[in-house]
Amino acid sequence: MAKTFKKKTRQEIDRINRMQQKHFNELFHLFEPPLPEGVPERLKTIVAEGKINRKDVVLDVGSGTGILIPNIREYGPSKIYACDLSEKMLEQLSKNYPEVETIMADVKDLELADSSIDVVFINACYPNIAGKAGAFETIAGMMKKGGRMVISHPLGKEFVKILKQNAPYPLDEFPDLSEAENLFGPFGFNICKFVDEPELYILSAVKV
Repeated sequence: MAKTFKKKTRQEIDRINRMQQKHFNELFHLFEPPLPEGVPERLKTIVAEGKINRKDVVLDVGSGTGILIPNIREYGPSKIYACDLSEKMLEQLSKNYPEVETIMADVKDLELADSSIDVVFINACYPNIAGKAGAFETIAGMMKKGGRMVISHPLGKEFVKILKQNAPYPLDEFPDLSEAENLFGPFGFNICKFVDEPELYILSAVKV
């Protein structure tokens, strides 16, 4: 049986989001550099998977304080949006990178124009997205045909399993390749690259 995202009520999603917002508002300072050894190099690898061109519009979902932004900027996209639930995270991001347009929202509630986004990064926050069905429906609608979506974590799947043990809110695990094909296919995505290493997870997909 094909795997699909579990449905949650709006009330349940809002409750989880409030918990995460409080958590990350309190800990936002922990997400600033310096980064753990090896992570900067793996972030470069992650951003390279977006194949960003100079005219591209990029959306960074769960951007935090902007861990991906320096690497994204190197490709010279025409526009960068950063979306996060935490206002403290986004305030810090704006101080670091004032040219980035920040949006405090659940990704499923974003109101960017249809077919306006070329590249979407979902780095180290896929497990935190409470309403995944709505989120990926929204992402698919915003993305152009041929757009690239990169879901990743620079510390790998096992790191998330450790986080789950003490997280004050539920966290989902990253899918394996067959699960990913079932989960994202209905939203019009074809998986083009899958990396599942001890300290690196990358799922790259193209909107068709």
